[in-house]
Amino acid sequence: MSDFQLVSPFKPAGDQPAAINELVKGIANDEKFQTLLGITGSGKTRTIASVIEKTGMPTLVMSHNKTLAAQLYRELSDYFPDNCVEFFISYYDYYQPEAYIASQDKYIEKDLSINDEIQRLRLRATSSLLSGRRDVIIVSSVSCIYGIGSPSEYEKLIIRLEVGDEIPRNKLLYDLVELHYSRNDIDFQRARFRVRGDVVDLFPAYSEHALRISFWGDEIETLSLFDPETGEVLEETEQFFVYPASHYVTTKGRLKTAIDQIRDELELRLDIFRSEEKYLEAQRLEQRTMFDIEMMQEIGFCAGIENYSRYLAGRKPGERPYCLFDYFPDDFMLVVDESHQTVPQIGAMYGGDRSRKINLVEHGFRLPSALDNRPLKFEEWESMINKCIFVSATPSDYELEKSQGVYVEQIIRPTGLMEPEIEVRPLKYQIDDIVGEIPKAVKQKQRVLCLTLTKRMSEELSQYLKDMGIKAAYMHSELDALERVEVLYRYRRGDYDVLVGINLLREGIDIPELGLVAILDADKEGFLRSDTSLFQISGRAARNVDGRVIMYADKVTDSMRRVIDETERRRNIQLEYNKKHNISPTTIAKDLKPLVDPNLIGAKSFEIDTDDGESDALEHIKVADDGIRYKAAPAMKEIVFEDKTEFLDYLRESMKAAAKNMEFEEAARIRDQIEEVQKELK
Repeated sequence: MSDFQLVSPFKPAGDQPAAINELVKGIANDEKFQTLLGITGSGKTRTIASVIEKTGMPTLVMSHNKTLAAQLYRELSDYFPDNCVEFFISYYDYYQPEAYIASQDKYIEKDLSINDEIQRLRLRATSSLLSGRRDVIIVSSVSCIYGIGSPSEYEKLIIRLEVGDEIPRNKLLYDLVELHYSRNDIDFQRARFRVRGDVVDLFPAYSEHALRISFWGDEIETLSLFDPETGEVLEETEQFFVYPASHYVTTKGRLKTAIDQIRDELELRLDIFRSEEKYLEAQRLEQRTMFDIEMMQEIGFCAGIENYSRYLAGRKPGERPYCLFDYFPDDFMLVVDESHQTVPQIGAMYGGDRSRKINLVEHGFRLPSALDNRPLKFEEWESMINKCIFVSATPSDYELEKSQGVYVEQIIRPTGLMEPEIEVRPLKYQIDDIVGEIPKAVKQKQRVLCLTLTKRMSEELSQYLKDMGIKAAYMHSELDALERVEVLYRYRRGDYDVLVGINLLREGIDIPELGLVAILDADKEGFLRSDTSLFQISGRAARNVDGRVIMYADKVTDSMRRVIDETERRRNIQLEYNKKHNISPTTIAKDLKPLVDPNLIGAKSFEIDTDDGESDALEHIKVADDGIRYKAAPAMKEIVFEDKTEFLDYLRESMKAAAKNMEFEEAARIRDQIEEVQKELK
């Protein structure tokens, strides 16, 4: 009997039931790898949710993109409200890795900003796995293959509290410090505790509620969960498990052994540097390493402690690091979303990490053991898989090979929407032809997407369309995340009728208003015109009932032929399904939300302003006689702050709220604003 309880108002439809049955059957038959070929809008997440429910296996869902991971987390949380759905992504709002550029003799110190809310979610994820529950789903980015602490060391330090237990209060306090909790009787925040006589208040690093431990002598009299903001007691409990506040924790015995091993490696490395007359490197390494050792001896922690993870976890040289996979039971299931993107990203992570760290090791910034603080190698990642389902609309050769050429199809959309019609037109007059097609699309209140092969051609086409009186915008790689969000928002709103670029709107971005995709130079076969790219680009028009694709080419390449034939096959299957079930497809309805959701950032005074006029900047900040005027987006009214300090406080709260709601691009945007205002204050 599965512990998972799926909640959904809709039953599986189209070819979802067949896909669910085939995948469940494959797992029952001990198939290690399976591939779900699911097109855009076919309900792939709903299918995977049903497979999880029927198999009852703890599940890790991997995505190549934080934004898509957040979207999957929300969907699966809705499907399994009574089960344990967790989120595990990189906890950095900002991260500049430590590096050394030898050609410039330039050392770049590690600089980072940790998002406490994401750190809480990461700790809650591992805590849920170690709690013994089977109904656990963790949605993760590829950061899950990076090293974290040993689960066995982590588990040894878990404190079990139960009413009636006898434990000296001071011993409990020392134990909490060993778990990386700090005492602060005034500023009570996450990963801290405070003491008031016989009462110890603890704010677990992974929880939204705090714990009150009341003693009678050395006996635990009561355990109460309370709201850390108001102090209101929410419930009393008989038992509570306190998990460490960091993944990099270790017992005192292991820490002492690790420090001895670090000293031994340091001596060996210093001898090598001195024998090679690299005295600067030797001095640098000795100074840095001894400082780290002293910090570990004094407080059990140091900045960059992950570079000593091999010793802290008791691993051998070259042995793979512990990662999130190690916290799962052996019989877990892995789901790789958008596998054609995620799998290559996993394969590339080890090489990039190693090339950066080798420079640090060779020039005395780190010990060679720091190389063992790394992501998994691709073959290591493969070896840890128990059961795996690759999910993609365009699976690559790797997925199909691992699935032995067999895949489960899901190409019927329950909504009835069909794949866009594809037409091939000659190259000679492609620009003139596009100019002629745009007014037709605009008349039907549709948007147009034009894809070129080069940046220069995108710029020139965008300018040409503007000169022709067409509302066009150019989106390119130099736009930051904030500017991209603004362009897409205005595109949907109708400020632009045409978007021009090289590689736009691929996985996970849906624009229902998009009715025409024009692919220039479609016969120039390569990465940008491969069958995978053409499939993904064409699929962006599948949300509109009148969606169509024009490929401009003088010859039909093999990639084009595969896309055209497969699209036609899918159209025929969908058409037959629509006729059989009397379905009249309609364009997907998707609300146009403001760039900054007032509910996310707590800006209750923000309102939609439809008569805001034109505005080129995404936000306006200016000092006026009556304070700072701030406008978060063109669609919102201004609010006024008396001074920049008040404005900074507002921005910090807004950033935390955005991160808590997993609006990471918005949180990053606000973080950048905070830095700018802080510079002005200095």
